[in-house]
Amino acid sequence: MEEVIITKNLTRRYFRKEVLKDVNISIRKGEIYGIVGNNGAGKSTLLKIICGLVKPTEGSVEFPETKENAPRVGTLIENPGLYFDMSAFDNIKAKALCMGVKYSSEDIEDLLSLVGLDDAEGKRVRAFSMGMKQRLGLALALVGEPDVLILDEPINGLDPQGINEIRKVLTEIHEKRGITMLISSHILDELVKVATRFCVLDRGKIIKECTKEEFVAECGERDIDEYYIELIESSRKRAF
Repeated sequence: MEEVIITKNLTRRYFRKEVLKDVNISIRKGEIYGIVGNNGAGKSTLLKIICGLVKPTEGSVEFPETKENAPRVGTLIENPGLYFDMSAFDNIKAKALCMGVKYSSEDIEDLLSLVGLDDAEGKRVRAFSMGMKQRLGLALALVGEPDVLILDEPINGLDPQGINEIRKVLTEIHEKRGITMLISSHILDELVKVATRFCVLDRGKIIKECTKEEFVAECGERDIDEYYIELIESSRKRAF
């Protein structure tokens, strides 16, 4: 399977604090790659480096499939940038205009339908629930038909219903468009439900990388979160 993103020995330091240390991952075309880690593990920094928002102290990010040009990347980093006094339809229209992308009314309606907001296209975003705002953020990230979708904690702060909605939307986007996805989360149980392959990041280092099937098999009869904690504790013991 073709690799679309490769990180090589990514390291990021802020003054004396090392947030990432020699991170090496590869994202394959068409897969959903998950990054799981506790708060402060370095997930957001890693995604920002891949997006070009932060420069690494050492190491590099490569896009081997395109060679000369980086792939088109859609992002949802932290909170989506929304115009609260505009409708969902107009938010997408504004994003398309800013990007210089020609979107017809039908294109916008199709995008809203994809993220489950077709019944709310004329409603002001100010009245949206948090889950609806996140789904609109996903729609905005899809403007311009990106090759890769990078999502930082897309279910953070959502209630169970909102989490379920985002999970369904991500699955549908992947099935219908085949977009490569890179998703971070501190909730392993949810990430396992959508990711095809993932890594465990702790204190800026990759302590495990595997497919979902391999992880579930190794977990066995144990609770998945308990196994996750065991992995982190075992890694930290080896570090001393």
